[in-house]
Amino acid sequence: MRTPEPVPSGRRTATRPRPYGRWPGRCAARARCRWRCRWTAIPRRPGCCRSSSESSSSMTEAALTTVRSVTDPDLATVLGEGRLHAAVRQALAAGPGDGAIVVVSDADDRRPYPAVARRAAERDVPWLPVRVEAGWALVGPAVRPSQPGCPTCVERRRTGNRPDAPARDALRERWAADLDVRPSALLTPLVSRTVAALVADEVRRLRHDPGSARTVGALLKVRLPTAAVRRHRFLPDPLCPDCGARPDDSPHFGRYVPRPAPKPDPATFRVGGISGRAAELEERFVDAETGIVQALVAQEHGGGPMAVARLSPVRTEHESHHGYGRSDDFVSARATAVAEALERIAGIHPRSRRTAVRAAYADVADHALDPRTLGLYPDDWYDQPGFLFTRFDPERPTTWVWAYSFARNAPVLVPESYAFFGPRPPDDLGFAYECSNGCALGGHPAEAILYGLLEVAERDAALATWYARMPIPRVDLGSAADRRIPMLARRVQDRLGYEVHAFAALLEQRVPVFWVMAVDALGGEDRPRALCGSASHLDPERALRRALEDLGPMLAGHVERYDPASSARLAADSDEVRLLEHHPLAYGHPDAFARLGFLPLEGPTLSVAEVTARVGWPEHDDLTEDVAELAGRYLTGGLDVIAVDITSPEARGCGLSAAKIIVPGTMSMTFGHRYRRVHGLPRLLRLPRLLGYRDRDLRPGELNPYPHPFP
Repeated sequence: MRTPEPVPSGRRTATRPRPYGRWPGRCAARARCRWRCRWTAIPRRPGCCRSSSESSSSMTEAALTTVRSVTDPDLATVLGEGRLHAAVRQALAAGPGDGAIVVVSDADDRRPYPAVARRAAERDVPWLPVRVEAGWALVGPAVRPSQPGCPTCVERRRTGNRPDAPARDALRERWAADLDVRPSALLTPLVSRTVAALVADEVRRLRHDPGSARTVGALLKVRLPTAAVRRHRFLPDPLCPDCGARPDDSPHFGRYVPRPAPKPDPATFRVGGISGRAAELEERFVDAETGIVQALVAQEHGGGPMAVARLSPVRTEHESHHGYGRSDDFVSARATAVAEALERIAGIHPRSRRTAVRAAYADVADHALDPRTLGLYPDDWYDQPGFLFTRFDPERPTTWVWAYSFARNAPVLVPESYAFFGPRPPDDLGFAYECSNGCALGGHPAEAILYGLLEVAERDAALATWYARMPIPRVDLGSAADRRIPMLARRVQDRLGYEVHAFAALLEQRVPVFWVMAVDALGGEDRPRALCGSASHLDPERALRRALEDLGPMLAGHVERYDPASSARLAADSDEVRLLEHHPLAYGHPDAFARLGFLPLEGPTLSVAEVTARVGWPEHDDLTEDVAELAGRYLTGGLDVIAVDITSPEARGCGLSAAKIIVPGTMSMTFGHRYRRVHGLPRLLRLPRLLGYRDRDLRPGELNPYPHPFP
C-alpha cells in the first residue's frame, strides 16, 4: 500500500491512501475530488480538478503507464475511479488477468476513449468501455485490434435511432461537465457487483474465446434499479471517423465480370432467396437501439400483408425513405421491407469506397458519362429563386465515381450526385433531381443489376407514356392465368369501391410494364377520383400482380388521408405540386381526372397472353443471361446501360449486393413539378412515332404540361 499524503490541518477529512489504479494527479484527500472539491473547503492541489478539455487526454496517458502493465498477456488493466471501477477491479482480481484494457466510469464519461484506443492498438490488446448513462450501465462494445466496430459506431447508430437526438445533443452540450463526472445515484453496491461480474466474464471471453464474447459487435445494457440485462447487436459503421476504413474509389469498382448465377428453373428470376431469410435479416439489421432498421412493423393494409422497415429519423426526411414490403404473406413482406431499407441506405452516400476523382468533365470526357444525356433543365431554370441545382459546365470540377458501362464494356465515370441521392455539399449540388431511380438489392450482383434495370424500365415507360400522352392498350385482367390477378382487382372494388384498369406500357425494348389505375365507382366529393401506379417484371403476369398488390394498400391509405381542399389547390396550380404525395393527391380532384383521358377506358383490350407474346422473353438457365438479354435490348436501341456498385459493407456482410442502374436518354422519376426532367431527351419526342401512335415526332411544346400522377 502506498504511503498516504497528509491532509491539510484543520480539515475534517481524515487521511486515506490513494487507491492503486486511480487516475493520477488528483488530491489524495478525496478519492472523488474530481467532483467533491467543488463543494468542500479542501484546498485544491496544483493540477487537481482541471477542466475536461485540459485533463482528459493527459490523465489517461498517465494512467496507462502508471496502472498495471498490459505487456504481460496474463494481466488486465482497469482504468477509472468510483464504485463501479472498484467492483470491476475486485472481480478481475478474483481470477487471472486477461490481457485487455477496461475503462470504467460511474458517470457518462467518454473522454478517455481516444487515448485508450491508441494504447490498446499499440499493444495489440482488446479494450472494453464501461460507463453509466441515464439509469443504465453500458458495457461495450469490445474493441479488438485492427477490427472495425467501436464505441463511436454504437453512438452513431444510437443517435441516429433517437427521435429526440437533437434535444439530447443540446442537453449534453449544456451539461457535459456534470454528466461526465457526476455518478449515478442508482449505482448501488449490489448492481455494481452484478455489472462487475458481467465485465469480468466478458474480459475472460475476449482473451480466451473472442467468438463467445457478448460485447463483440454488441452493446450490453444493465438496468440499474433491477440489474436486468439487454443485448443490442450493431454493425460497424463504415462512415465512422474512428474505425471506418473505406478504400479510395478506383476503376476496380467499375468492373463487372459475370459470375454464374444458376436459376432453379427458367421462370425464376431471383437467386438470393431474400424472402426466405426473413429471420436472419431481422436479427442482423433490426434493433430499436443500435440497428440499421429502427423498427419493423407488419400489418394487413388494403387487403394484403404490408411491412414497413423504419430507418433512423436522421436518415429519413420523408416517409418514402423507409423500406416497404408487400407480398402474399407477412414473412415475405417483412423480408422485402428490410431489403428495401438496406437498398435505401446504400443509395444515399458511398459507404464502401471513398470518392477520389474530382475533375471537370472536359478533362475526363473520354472515359466519363456526359451529364447532358441524362435530361437536365433549360438553362434559365437554374436562375429561378430557390432552385436546388446548378447548371452543368464542362469546365467546372465535380465529383465522380466509377461505374461499369455495358456499351463500352469498361469502367466509366458518372457524377457522384447522380449515382447517390443523399444531401450534397454547397460546392457540388448536382445538376438535376435524382432519387432512388434504378436502385435495387439482391442476393447476387446479377440480381441487383437486373432489378435495378427493371425499375428504370418501369419508370421510363410510365413517364414516357404520360409526357407523350400515348394511348397504350388496356389489358383484360380476367384473361390472366394467375387467378389472383382478377381477385386482387375485385377485392379493391368490393372493399374500397374503385374499378381497376390496367394498361400495357411496352416501349421499344418490350419490357413488361403495366400502368394500373383505380377509378372511383361510388362518387362523392370526399373521395379521390383516381389513383395510378405501375410495376415491371420479366414475367408479365408477375408484373401485373405486383402492380395490383401495390395499388390496394396505396389506395386504402390514399382514401383515408384524402383532403379535397388540398387536392383542388394542387389541381389548379401545377407549381404547388412539390412533394411526392402531391402528385397522386392532385389527381384525386375531378378536374384533374380529365388529364388522364388519353388512356382508353373503353374499347378493345389485350389479353395477358398477347402481352406475353409481344414481350417474347426467352428462357434462360442462368440469371446473368437474363441480364445480358435485357441490357442487350437497350444497347440495340442505341442506349447504354451503366451499373454503379453501391453495395454497402453492411449488406455485403450477409451476401447481398446493391446496384444503381443508369440508362442515359430514358425518363427518370422526379417529385415536384418544377424538377421534371423532359428537356434534352430526343428519344422522348420520337417514341410515339416509333411505337406507332403518331406519324411524326413530337415537338417539345406538345409534351404533357401537367405533373405526372405517380406516387
